[in-house]
Amino acid sequence: MAASSDKSKPNIVLIVSDDFGYGDAGIYGGGENRGMPTPNLDKLAADGMQFLSFYAQPSCTPGRAAMLTGRIPNRSGMTTVAFQGQGGGLPAAEWTLASVLKTAGYQTFFTGKWHLGESDYALPTAHGYDEMRHCGLYHLNAYTYADPEWFPDMDDELREMFAQVTKGALSGKAGGEVKEDFKVNGQYVNTPEKGVVGIPFYDEYVEQDALEYLDANAKSDTPFFLHVNFMKVHQPNMPHPDFKGKSLSKSKYADSIVENDARIGNIMDKIRSLGLAENTYVFWTTDNGAWQDVYPDAGYTPFRGTKGTVREGGNRVPAIAWGPGIKAGTRSADIVGGLDFMATFATLAGAELPDKDREGEPTIFDSYDMSPVLFGKGSSDRKNWFYFSENELTPGAVRAGHYKAVFNLRGDDGASTGGLAVDTNLGWKGAQSYVATVPQIFDLWQDPQERYDVFMNNYTEHTWTLVVFNEAIKELMQTYLKYPPRQLQSEGYTGPITVSQYQRFKFVRDQLAADGVNISLPTGN
Repeated sequence: MAASSDKSKPNIVLIVSDDFGYGDAGIYGGGENRGMPTPNLDKLAADGMQFLSFYAQPSCTPGRAAMLTGRIPNRSGMTTVAFQGQGGGLPAAEWTLASVLKTAGYQTFFTGKWHLGESDYALPTAHGYDEMRHCGLYHLNAYTYADPEWFPDMDDELREMFAQVTKGALSGKAGGEVKEDFKVNGQYVNTPEKGVVGIPFYDEYVEQDALEYLDANAKSDTPFFLHVNFMKVHQPNMPHPDFKGKSLSKSKYADSIVENDARIGNIMDKIRSLGLAENTYVFWTTDNGAWQDVYPDAGYTPFRGTKGTVREGGNRVPAIAWGPGIKAGTRSADIVGGLDFMATFATLAGAELPDKDREGEPTIFDSYDMSPVLFGKGSSDRKNWFYFSENELTPGAVRAGHYKAVFNLRGDDGASTGGLAVDTNLGWKGAQSYVATVPQIFDLWQDPQERYDVFMNNYTEHTWTLVVFNEAIKELMQTYLKYPPRQLQSEGYTGPITVSQYQRFKFVRDQLAADGVNISLPTGN
């Protein structure tokens, strides 16, 4: 099905950091101002376009799934991810950036953090990537579960179980054997020859993979898609020895930001030195909003809320685009996000988005082409952004224009802004809590921190905005009828099953069973 190769098509490089805060980089008010210079990201923005209202999803797995599929996470079932050893992951039927670009004749390569499941059908090489190297299936702390220095109180049998089921860095080619390069632990060890590499060194391998791929494909007549996913700066932040103490603040998080910036800079230097700049687009962003729950090992956001909430702090993220036709030093405040990479990359590559999934069933994308914004030819067609937590079908919040309606107050047990009291802002540890009758309404232009609910304010009453929000939600909900969401690929606790609920359910189940219908008991999924 792949189209013929066309060297006139641009190369596309997508670099994704992990848990990188909106206010961490210099161009977003961080950098030296926060004790951690980011000269390479600052240069990337100076030579390209910086986004000010770019959105992700509120945590790692949905953020990466949305970027990869161009679909809101509940459509793919990737609202969160299972523990290691439980299998599952990105459904085989989903299209990805890589598999769509393959239809346009692209070579595709993946390195670094995946976090979209561990079953064979869910690996990068099963989803359009010709090759994956040093693929990490989990978030970093998952690699410490079997480490006795991290958890000396763990039962030996449980530790042995984690040691057996936790897969290390994986490499392989599509259709071929997948091999484990090395195990990963939480120590300062770099001994791949002995089969183990510590967390501090992982991104060194990811960077090297990217550089080697660029060297090998710089003169190829076939356009390529290079997808680079750094583990940093997800906790636990253990900077590479070369970067320990290299930030101004000397903290582990700041050192790790400096490391992440340097590795991105090395990739950009390679692209420039190989003469690829004239025909290569580079996009950089992160997977979700800052995770302030893990302070001080955490990113910074000037917005309310944190990773795991539907507040701006959990969803608005830094992003930069660079390449031919993108005017240097430009900024965009258009509502765009990781979902929009799918339609944008398809446009850049001359590919058409499929109307059926990879198993032949009708499918829909939630992606809007950003190219008019990139090339200064107009605004994005996107007018709304929907915010979701793990189990939501209706969105927990909606942005329409510069107004935002918040239905899910999760995380509000803590201080009203995460920056004031980070360690009491519960994020996804807070219970989901929904407002009655009407949502909170915020004007994100005048009140980007979501402090002042203007729904029934005497001077700025905005009850009329409900018409806009209700219409946006109605249109979204109608799409579920034709394109139903897939089964969730993870476990989550959505509240207790009471005795009375069980008895009512059993009564209905027994009645249906008598008519020849069998319904399985609830599993908590």
